[in-house]
Amino acid sequence: MRLEISQRGPVFDGHEFGASGAYEKITGRLHGALDPDHVLNSEIVNLERAPRNAQGLVDYAVDICILKPADPARGNGRILFDTLNRGDKLALIDINGSVRGGGSNDPQAAADAGNGFLMRCGYTVLFAAWQGGLSRDEGHMVADFPVATDDGEPLVGLSREEIVFGHADSPARAPLNYPAAAPDPSNTSLSVRQHEHDTRIPLPSECWRFVGPRTIEIDRPLGFGSGALYELIYPACDPIVMGMGFAAVRDAVSFFRYATADEAGRANPLAAAGQAPEVAQVIAYGRSQPGRFLREFVRTGFNEDLSGHRVFDGIFTAIAGSRRIFLNHEFAQPGRFHRQHEDHLYPADQFPFTYETLTDSFTGETDGILQRARARGVCPRIIHIDSSTEFWQGRSSLLVADEKGEAVPIPEEVRLYLYAGTMHAGPAMLAHPGIYSQDPVYELNDVDYNPLNRALIVALDEWVSGVAEPPDSRYPNLPEGTLAAPFPPEASGFPAIPGVRYPRWLNTLAVTTQETQPPQVFCAQAYPVLVPALDADGNEIAGIRLPEIAVPVATYTGWNLRKAEFAEDALMLVGAQFPFAATAAAREALGDPRLSLAERYPSRADYVAAVRAAALALVSERLMLEEDVEQAVRVAEARPWPAS
Repeated sequence: MRLEISQRGPVFDGHEFGASGAYEKITGRLHGALDPDHVLNSEIVNLERAPRNAQGLVDYAVDICILKPADPARGNGRILFDTLNRGDKLALIDINGSVRGGGSNDPQAAADAGNGFLMRCGYTVLFAAWQGGLSRDEGHMVADFPVATDDGEPLVGLSREEIVFGHADSPARAPLNYPAAAPDPSNTSLSVRQHEHDTRIPLPSECWRFVGPRTIEIDRPLGFGSGALYELIYPACDPIVMGMGFAAVRDAVSFFRYATADEAGRANPLAAAGQAPEVAQVIAYGRSQPGRFLREFVRTGFNEDLSGHRVFDGIFTAIAGSRRIFLNHEFAQPGRFHRQHEDHLYPADQFPFTYETLTDSFTGETDGILQRARARGVCPRIIHIDSSTEFWQGRSSLLVADEKGEAVPIPEEVRLYLYAGTMHAGPAMLAHPGIYSQDPVYELNDVDYNPLNRALIVALDEWVSGVAEPPDSRYPNLPEGTLAAPFPPEASGFPAIPGVRYPRWLNTLAVTTQETQPPQVFCAQAYPVLVPALDADGNEIAGIRLPEIAVPVATYTGWNLRKAEFAEDALMLVGAQFPFAATAAAREALGDPRLSLAERYPSRADYVAAVRAAALALVSERLMLEEDVEQAVRVAEARPWPAS
């Protein structure tokens, strides 16, 4: 490998983070090469079809960024690898609570460190790009991987694009992930449907056109809203060897963990002069798309480096549900995200779902996320967390309940936690304008689960360090009766809240084959998808209950509905909240079955005291840090309260 450093210097305005001191930032590119004949690269689709250098290897380059103590002796000897989301950095947002927009991608100022948690702990935070086909717009980190060819000629195959415009403009243009082999409507198909489960309606060729090989333009038909699904199936060319992203992460982490210098003699910035780095453990963090990446990274054998070392000692997989990632495929589209409405039929969301190895009676396949890592002795310790949204959109129940409706054991190497009453990505979702363009029906869920992330990062660190086992799993399951059928609402226990429409759908899954386009779905082999059981308030019983859920002022859900123009009643990635009435009289006038605030808490002071007690209870269970208790109390104190 060859390290190219473009910038190195102080970061966070030189702020001192307690015992860790000041931090520095290093940015640059890491150049590597893969041997297509190496057994640990054999899983990479089309690697053998990529151009080779004079040594017979396949070259690539990835952006890297390092945040490290300026004095390495003041660090904790650990690397936290922040697995990028579509080229974006997340750890400073999700763990440190940074709220600065661009600052999370290009940290400079002291405020970009958020509350400084990772820095105060002394972590070296490593970022390395893994997704090809991105641009550097908005500070994205990018990976340059080669294009596969057919003996030097363009490699052609079918690609499927699903397009949701989110607006009513017509004509409307959409970019394509891969260039059309021949931009000719006569050998392609384009259809439209309002909802995922609706019948596809073909659009005649005169209603749309190619505007260059990577863009189409559509004259929008009448009768379809801004959330309609347009599906283009076309002969594409020049597939990027996307699966190299797994090997790039493997080799980048291995380089920074073990190498003294690169092949040109440039010192590893994590190593003292002439010495190997002193790295005790490496923990990976990945939220949403990166969480799906990490699950597939382990499943396909990449947690072993070329020297036989374990790559990640611990992995924190966040809000991935039962999903994996559409990465290691020809014409891969890793940005696709399988949901109830959008991207519903893309691959990589099929069996296996569980960390434990199972045999699927529908397909006859035997597999599990940890199967290969166990066999090779490189199994990481995994903390997997999900929000409530993942049970509706990510089929999280498949982690613990199989296709026969039987309970699946949680491996000893894994802990599963539900963050009860939360939505996908928490308040970080509110920074994305696209959420509001989808026009949710109900008030957005604002429960912040970042404090739980911090506590569980500590628990994972202690686990891989041999200091202590983490808290037991807290996840809805069959033996405890905390998983339920989603429909009708009474099955899960959702109360009849006046004016609230319960969802009509969730993200279902059946055995699907990609051998035909559009994919063929075998409805007779549908997997049962369950949701968390609810208490009388409509809040989830199982999981880690933050003070907002343990001492509620509302019903908090992981689902919200779209309004008419954006595929009415389709599910969103955001959740909702339905406040309690202020008094018993107001509740009775509304016909609300949930107790009012006045019936629960004699005064604001009683409410705040109950919040403090709930936060301290989480501290005693190692699910919240003491430093986060007062923040929970401040949120409670600032909450609007009805006059007595």
